[in-house]
Amino acid sequence: MPQTYKKKLVIAVDFDGTLCQTAFPKILKQTKKQKRLFENLKKMKKRGHKLILWTCRGNNKKYPALAEAINWCKKKGLIFDTVNKNVKGQKKISGYSPKVIADIYIDDKCVNYKHWKNI
Repeated sequence: MPQTYKKKLVIAVDFDGTLCQTAFPKILKQTKKQKRLFENLKKMKKRGHKLILWTCRGNNKKYPALAEAINWCKKKGLIFDTVNKNVKGQKKISGYSPKVIADIYIDDKCVNYKHWKNI
């Protein structure tokens, strides 16, 4: 049985390798798993959960990589609440930190420490 959440979650999602395949700065096709994640994120957003695009992509004159990622998602129907910053209303009591506050972090390069012993 799938887990349902009564609390509205904040979900931070990486872009390259998570939402699509990449040969940075090029955005390549999505795998079946990436497409499924993408569709699930759109459903979560419709249910009122907040989404943060949390990526190392930036913009400069030669490589507008961040803008390309945001527009790519938007064209596919996924609009984030914010990009690389906290959702409006969230405050860190300890001062500035580049890490965003989220209930869930989704990244292709992450390791859940609970499963670290299996690596």
